Amino acid sequence: MNTLREAPAARPFAVAAGDGEHVWFTNTHMTIKATAASTGGDLFLMEALVPSGFSPPLHVHHDEHESFYLLEGALDIVCGGERYHAAAGDFMFLPRGIAHTFRVVSERPARILNISVPGGAEGFFREVGRPAERPGLPPAGPVDVARLTEVAARYNNEIIGPPLGPS
Repeated sequence: MNTLREAPAARPFAVAAGDGEHVWFTNTHMTIKATAASTGGDLFLMEALVPSGFSPPLHVHHDEHESFYLLEGALDIVCGGERYHAAAGDFMFLPRGIAHTFRVVSERPARILNISVPGGAEGFFREVGRPAERPGLPPAGPVDVARLTEVAARYNNEIIGPPLGPS
């Protein structure tokens, strides 16, 4: 018996250490490793280098769950009514539809492995960010919250509050 099988939407691939698409997003350096296009829509994965004291505005993802695996540094995370402290080696899961933010509380930058399912979050980071001009963090500058809010809406995300202040 001969049956037709659909070709899988995703194909195996590998991205070496240091490789990927390098983006400066606000005051962070992101290395995009896997996208909706490369995973058949299933996930987005990036490594982010985030400076000490940085916090994104409080926001909600309506389409994707987000998770962090903290490689280096320390974070305070708020998700819904819960507040967590995370150190290197800790994992955090932030369900879609729940407001969340974080703040880097270590003296040195944090390195975060960010995984979102399904994929697609990369479009937001690419649209607001720009190609990294060199390794490391971009020059520090004010975050354009109005632009974040405008672009976030196109990706079914909402900016709903300020960044997380010191504890």
